Amino acid sequence: MTTVALSIEAAYDHCERITGEQAKNFSYGIRLLPPLKRRALSAVYAFARLVDDIGDGDAPATERLAGLNEVRERLHNLADHKDDPVAVALGDATLRFGLPLGAFDELIDGCQADVLGTAYESFEDLRHYCRCVAGSIGRLSLAVFGSPDQARDSELADALGVALQLTNILRDVLEDRRNGRIYLPAEDLRRFGCTLDLDADGNLVDDEDALSALLAYQGARAEEWYTIGLRLLPRLDGRSRACCAAMAGIYHRLLARMMTRPWLVRSSRTSLPDWEKVLVAARSLAGSRP
Repeated sequence: MTTVALSIEAAYDHCERITGEQAKNFSYGIRLLPPLKRRALSAVYAFARLVDDIGDGDAPATERLAGLNEVRERLHNLADHKDDPVAVALGDATLRFGLPLGAFDELIDGCQADVLGTAYESFEDLRHYCRCVAGSIGRLSLAVFGSPDQARDSELADALGVALQLTNILRDVLEDRRNGRIYLPAEDLRRFGCTLDLDADGNLVDDEDALSALLAYQGARAEEWYTIGLRLLPRLDGRSRACCAAMAGIYHRLLARMMTRPWLVRSSRTSLPDWEKVLVAARSLAGSRP
């Protein structure tokens, strides 16, 4: 069967549509980039979305693992997939910005760990997972932003990725547990006397004070990683700084909201209203101007 090669323009348009429709937090920052960088980061997001959708899908584990292996093969052979808009856009973005595509291998590794139900004994174990699934996107984004010192700034991007992923873990602790996943380190659960066990109605049974103390401890840990990761901002050019500040700022604000009432995490998923995300993005853009 003959495949039809897509134009690069059409491929990027496809990725931008995915980003606009599905990147509920990141899209607020991506919009602040100039066109070439915006389109490249949309390609990064679209491929990451594909990986996440496979890993988080409803198919049996064997099928999801096979799907992740297939998308890994596609990653290493982008030029062979001229009919795939995400592959076409990602290939062009790689040529333009030197994307470290090996970072996507780490994202796929992290998603495979999710499918296999990997648990984490220590924070160091969890930090490695966070580096795979979020630090990888930070390093890819950094390539698009541009960096005066790639090695040093990659470490800061990793740290910011850890902060964002820890925020995600805290936000989704109940939902993840209902899906059979526990990300919080086992050593911390023991320390605070928590199990994250569920009752017959799918609610957490841990003592409210103990669980709140556990979540506050994890929130303070995430805050430490924000302190490190946000040192990346002054090292970026204005529009890239605005983009990164908006994306990180939305998650940082989400963390602050959860930590004011950590006990609510046990019963609901905390989120920010759209107007508040727009406010964070606007302030990020204003702060990036000389």
